[in-house]
Amino acid sequence: MCGIAGVFHPGTPKPVDPNRVHAMIAALSHRGPDGDGIWTAPGVGLGHRRLSIIDLEGSPQPMSDGTLTITYNGEVYNFAELRDELTAKGAIFRTSGDTEVLLHAWRAWGPSMLDRLNGMFAFAIHDTAAHTLFLARDRMGVKPLHYVELADGSLAFASELKGLLAHPQLRRVPDLGAVEDYLAFGYVPDDSCMLAGVKKLAAGHFLLVERGKSVPQPRRWWDVDFSNRATGSAKALGEELVDRMRAGVRSRMVADVPLGAFLSGGVDSSAVVALMAEASPKAVRTCTIGFDEAGHDERSYADTVARRFATDHRERVVQSGDFGLIDTLVASFDEPFADASALATYQVCALARESVTVALSGDGADEALAGYRRYKFQSVEERVRGLLPSHLRADVFGTLGRWYPKADWAPRPLRAKSTLLALAQGGSEAYARSVGVTTPELRAQLFNADARAKLGGYRAEDRYVATMATAPARDAIDRAQYADIKHWLPGDILTKVDRTSMAVGLEAREPLLDHRLIEFCATLPANMRLRHGEGKWLMKKAMEPYLPRDILYRQKMGFVTPISAWFRGALAGEATALAKSRTLGETGWFDMATIARIADEHRMGRAEHGRTLWQFVMLERSMKWMFG
Repeated sequence: MCGIAGVFHPGTPKPVDPNRVHAMIAALSHRGPDGDGIWTAPGVGLGHRRLSIIDLEGSPQPMSDGTLTITYNGEVYNFAELRDELTAKGAIFRTSGDTEVLLHAWRAWGPSMLDRLNGMFAFAIHDTAAHTLFLARDRMGVKPLHYVELADGSLAFASELKGLLAHPQLRRVPDLGAVEDYLAFGYVPDDSCMLAGVKKLAAGHFLLVERGKSVPQPRRWWDVDFSNRATGSAKALGEELVDRMRAGVRSRMVADVPLGAFLSGGVDSSAVVALMAEASPKAVRTCTIGFDEAGHDERSYADTVARRFATDHRERVVQSGDFGLIDTLVASFDEPFADASALATYQVCALARESVTVALSGDGADEALAGYRRYKFQSVEERVRGLLPSHLRADVFGTLGRWYPKADWAPRPLRAKSTLLALAQGGSEAYARSVGVTTPELRAQLFNADARAKLGGYRAEDRYVATMATAPARDAIDRAQYADIKHWLPGDILTKVDRTSMAVGLEAREPLLDHRLIEFCATLPANMRLRHGEGKWLMKKAMEPYLPRDILYRQKMGFVTPISAWFRGALAGEATALAKSRTLGETGWFDMATIARIADEHRMGRAEHGRTLWQFVMLERSMKWMFG
């Protein structure tokens, strides 16, 4: 796992100042504490920071063979098989790692090499003979890659935004559309960026830049297809599911450094640990964090799994009210990021790094197998929508929803107002709102008239609606999962894990995001993903021989951070101060009186605005971080 950066001149091959490349990778030093390197040639400069995982001493980067040069972040898990195939074609290898495999793969297959890779990666290959720069990102978007066209015509790229911020020609101008996106979802999606002009290479896409030509649009090289259905009994499909999970786990256990796993005691991490224990000749190293609030503490479940598989287990209790990490998170994420579970994720990564360099996580199963509760609600609501024509549904449920009292404090099944309003909308619109934090109506109040005019009707939710409308899918759950894989997964979940793990020099691997597993799960009949309100149904049935029922079928808990309580207690002053923030005020975008009102309503207990206030705290601090 590493950090990469570089500069390429698509026009005249002007010299690249190596000091600029050095400054860019220096900003990424946390991603690669084990070494760095810079390579320059006419019109190009590549930089690399290394976290050594495989071939610890033998694969320095950038790596060049005279014609091809690569800077690479990630792991290709099937590199040994590819190495054998390329050797049979005449390739001669000087190293034993996966980096050189990518060079020979490009020479043999060009962009189609990507179809053969099983892994997580973002890399750049410069081809001196062809005068090209090739940028590529893995299928799921596990590893990040940002790029921008600068005023001098050059193209700059970096793993994280801070790598680009180190380039003196980057114009630091905030993007209002990205703020709209962030307030809607709590993160800045991969098709958006807080810095105007900066782009993120989308998951499953590549960019091939040729000298003498303008920078083209990225090309998609992979997609997941929910439109086909596997046939077979639940038993047979369950066995195939476990086989694919097993392959994902085992392929990610290859490392020349200490390796372990995050263990929360939930289904996903417990399944990963079970399959690791099956494959490992020695005790698996596991770690978990507990909270000082009993209702949010999963240590007993993690301990059950650890004892069942005799793992080398470590745990640590942290304060659920530990908001002292806010500035650490701001510096780690660059863009504002309001998923408060990042606090706990950072803490468990820091604990893991004390004993291992690589940790396997359970991320991805919820998106692949309909594990989130919102899929259940979407499924039920879609059945109800099918009973009435849209115009009647909008009249009946819309009227009831507008008059029904608001109850943010209640569990979702008891929030009749939210349910009625959702039923009045189309399925895609309702789902787009369900994954959001701040509603379009509240955002319209938070933005002032000038900002609303500049947005010109742009709405963050429309990307979800559009994605679901064109999804290769058969039913409502397919479409919701597809949209989450395209937006929520790379924008929130994988960004959170990448930034918090890299902040402490830890490589996190996600075996349940093996693309072969994801592709298989997309073919499962919907009732094998979600049955009788039980998400991940087939996975749970298939793992019954491995895990206790109270692990498999307990209520999903997750990392919970009591942000609402913070803003009525220790952070009440922070909430009040938001309305007087110079940083927010100087944007000229916000109605500061509305911010003051929601802070007061929340503090007095008259309304629930904790997540929105947290968004504004993180937005303000991130804007200070990026724009000074």
